Amino acid sequence: MERCEGGVGSEGGGVNKKKVRVLATGTFDILHPGHIRYLEEARKLGDELFVIVSRDANVTKRKPIIPEEQRLRVVSSLKVVDKAILGSERDMYEPLYSIKPDIIAIGYDQAFVESDLERELRERGINAKVVRIKKREECPLCKVEEIINRILKEEFAFLSEREKEGEMK
Repeated sequence: MERCEGGVGSEGGGVNKKKVRVLATGTFDILHPGHIRYLEEARKLGDELFVIVSRDANVTKRKPIIPEEQRLRVVSSLKVVDKAILGSERDMYEPLYSIKPDIIAIGYDQAFVESDLERELRERGINAKVVRIKKREECPLCKVEEIINRILKEEFAFLSEREKEGEMK
């Protein structure tokens, strides 16, 4: 996966090899197998995987349950991840200037239009290819919303049972 940047060497003809840097982004609230699949598939696209974990203030879909520093620590601990950082609260593109990704991997359910994102990247001088990860993990609890709903359902059932027990006394 390493790109040869010219020159002559003992291995494959190239001296200067540039690693292909892949960037994945997400909230990663309540880490589950779907997140792991996304990161594993993203990692396959290059030599190193950087991950931007969304800031609490920037998440619009649903306020994260797990605080950003804790989500960052969990994502950083994954062996598939080479480096994880928190995103910028001001501009989601800001960290890309220092990361310098070759590929930006977006998940199957992330609300980006690849062509629009690539156009915005070019306008900002970021020359990265955008790749949508289409593979997804198929399991009963592979989305945060499914996990939350299960917890609420189980807790409601538990509380209802406790209430019934209290009425019988």
